[in-house]
Amino acid sequence: MVSEELLKTLQNRRSIYPIEYTDEKISEEELKLLLEAANWAPTHKKTEPWRFKIVQGEGKERLKEFMKRVYVQSTSPEKLSERKLNDMAEKCDKSQAIILISFIDTGKVPEWEELASTAMAVQNMWLMCGTLNIGSYWSSPANIIANMDEFTPMQEGEKCVGIFYLGKATKRERLAERKPIEDKVVFINH
Repeated sequence: MVSEELLKTLQNRRSIYPIEYTDEKISEEELKLLLEAANWAPTHKKTEPWRFKIVQGEGKERLKEFMKRVYVQSTSPEKLSERKLNDMAEKCDKSQAIILISFIDTGKVPEWEELASTAMAVQNMWLMCGTLNIGSYWSSPANIIANMDEFTPMQEGEKCVGIFYLGKATKRERLAERKPIEDKVVFINH
C-alpha cells in the first residue's frame, strides 16, 4: 500500500451507525480479519491488554435486554426515555455482530497506557472495517459498561470500555472535515 492509499484509508474511517446497516451477513473470515488487525496494535512492554467478547445470534437479544434493564435501573424515573430504550434495542437488532471492548490492567504500565493500546486496537479494527465495507460504531454508555460483568464474566483486572457495533453498510462516500494540522502542532527546534 502506498502512502497516499493509507492516508485515504485513514481519512475515510467513519462511525457508521446501525440505522445504516443492511441485512448482509459479516462472514467469519471478515470478523477474523478485524480481530487480527486489532491484535497488531502497539503495546508497551508487550502487555497486549485488549480483550474482545463477540456477541452474535441470541446473545444480541440477551445483551439488548441487559442494556435496557441497566438503563432503567440506573436512570431516575423522570429522566427515563422511551426513545433511548428503542435506540438501544435497534442498535442490537440491526447489528450483525457486537464486540464488547475491554482491557486488562496488568499493573506493568500505567492504566492509561493499557487503555490507549486498546483504543489503538479498536482503531485498527475500524480501519479494517472501512476496507471491508463494514459499518462500525464505538459506544460507551457509562452505566452499562460499568456493569458489564453482570452480563458476561470478566477476568481479574478486566474493565469494559465500550460496545463496538458492526454491520454491512450501504456503500457511499462519507466525507469528514478536520481543521488544518498546522493549527495543532508546535515545532520546538532549540
